[in-house]
Amino acid sequence: MSDDAIEPTEGVEQTPEASDAVESPTAVAEPPAGAFVAGDLVLLIDHKKRQYLITLETGGEFHTHSGILMHDLLIGRAEASEFETTRGQRFQAFRPTLEDYILTMPRGAQVIYPKDIAPMMMLADVGPGMQVLETGLGSGALSMALLRAGAEIHGYELREDFASRAKKNVAAFLGEEALERYHVNIGDAYEGVDVVDMDRVILDIPEPWNVVPHARGALRSGGILVAYTPSITQVLELRQALETAGFSAIETIEVLHRGWYFKDRAARPDHRMVAHTAFLTKARLLSV
Repeated sequence: MSDDAIEPTEGVEQTPEASDAVESPTAVAEPPAGAFVAGDLVLLIDHKKRQYLITLETGGEFHTHSGILMHDLLIGRAEASEFETTRGQRFQAFRPTLEDYILTMPRGAQVIYPKDIAPMMMLADVGPGMQVLETGLGSGALSMALLRAGAEIHGYELREDFASRAKKNVAAFLGEEALERYHVNIGDAYEGVDVVDMDRVILDIPEPWNVVPHARGALRSGGILVAYTPSITQVLELRQALETAGFSAIETIEVLHRGWYFKDRAARPDHRMVAHTAFLTKARLLSV
């Protein structure tokens, strides 16, 4: 030890100037408003526009061929931020829209896609507080749109595994409270339904004409029925059943979805499009 070194002296109180200054704790920055939190659904989009749906978990990991993205990187960060995997792959992170969720959610059955859900909602004119009979729940895509519009659903699904998946998807996107307005019955709507005074009936089943007589008893006068049917032969049989059962103002449409391609100053229709998926038929029940 050199002569210039000063050894601590026991029992002598050192002044602040003589001791190391005590640093104040580092202030923790408040997360931005609307930041991601554990439990949030997050849509990840890579540079090729591929989409991945994850649920954030503390300590969770999202594995890709381009490395691992740690969930903790997202938690506390603002929506629409960019993040890198352990190998430098960049992802943009957003909260999924209903359309995003339907296209990426777990499914047990084929879903009705957004291009048909949107016009079905308008054809049925669904609003808050309406009582809706829905048959053929599938994976719950249409159910989520109906519930988010404020309707109360009385659903019939033949398969228990499909009904379970539909309820899980509803809860994951809309929250557990949405299940209070989602009454699911495991049963065959062809054999009958146990509801009355419905405002709307929405059918997504192979033989909707078999439910038309039951729909007549379930609907209030002036109530609207909307059916989703892939083939034109289904439409013909359905329309005949509707006319026989006292429905009026019957109309059938299909919706074609074509995107456009843009690069620099070039603009043209996409070479591929989502053309026919189903016919949508609407009818109104006459006074009984």
